[in-house]
Amino acid sequence: MGSPPQLSQEQRAQALLKAKLSRQERARVKTLYKNNEISFSEVLDLALTNEAIAKMRVLELIESKAGVGKIRGKALLEKMEISLTRRIQGLGRHQRTQLLKEFQAPSAISRGKLVVLSGPGGVGKSTVAKKLREGSPFVVSVSSTTRAPRFNEVNGIDYHFFTDDLFDEAIKRGDFLEWAEFAGNRYGTPLAPVEKALAAGESVLLEIEIEGAKQVKKKMPEALLVFLEPPTWEELVSRLEGRGTDSPERRAARLALAQEEMAAASFFDKVLINDEVEKVVASLIEFASA
Repeated sequence: MGSPPQLSQEQRAQALLKAKLSRQERARVKTLYKNNEISFSEVLDLALTNEAIAKMRVLELIESKAGVGKIRGKALLEKMEISLTRRIQGLGRHQRTQLLKEFQAPSAISRGKLVVLSGPGGVGKSTVAKKLREGSPFVVSVSSTTRAPRFNEVNGIDYHFFTDDLFDEAIKRGDFLEWAEFAGNRYGTPLAPVEKALAAGESVLLEIEIEGAKQVKKKMPEALLVFLEPPTWEELVSRLEGRGTDSPERRAARLALAQEEMAAASFFDKVLINDEVEKVVASLIEFASA
């Protein structure tokens, strides 16, 4: 084993200061959690952007809660088969679900409904989602993607635009409810905001690709899957060929893929024909409020 790196006095001082600030931040969050000023799910959300909280041991957090303590905290983690040294950033999706069930404060709010909108490329999913975002009972999830933004797209509103490396890191952390590759790029649905909205009783709409919709149904069987069909095949061809943002090769590839995607309609719970956007929007709102 090689010798540990030699730090300068300045580097050592910086490391000590960072460690001190991390301890203070963890103590602050534990106090908030202990006093019911922040929920367990909010701590998990905070860990997505706060390194000090991401590196906090799960046991350290839950034992700070009144009525838990060290002994019960250890017993609960052992029952869930979660390592006593597991850090928040290392939790898997199943482990997060177990912990949320155990430690999330009870609420009288009914869980919101999850509606997944999918269909062949060019059918008009984005237009429908935009209408719902402008005014509806839905929280419309913003997907992450590795593709480059189009000229009229805004980061954080249309998509969260990721590099391939950042997308890989998000997959490893279990940040996505689903992710899939489509037309040479990857797309994923951030899990944390979806779970937060559903827990608050809000209905959530996911506008995603077909493979992603299948993943969601497997993980959340209660989700309502809606397949959006074009009025005719000829109209879909016209829409795809009229896209000014795609090259001729890309349009040809999309047409070939669209033929395969149309055959997936039987997997979905509902099929809507996109002959009028307002009618589709009204049907989706009805599903959310039924």
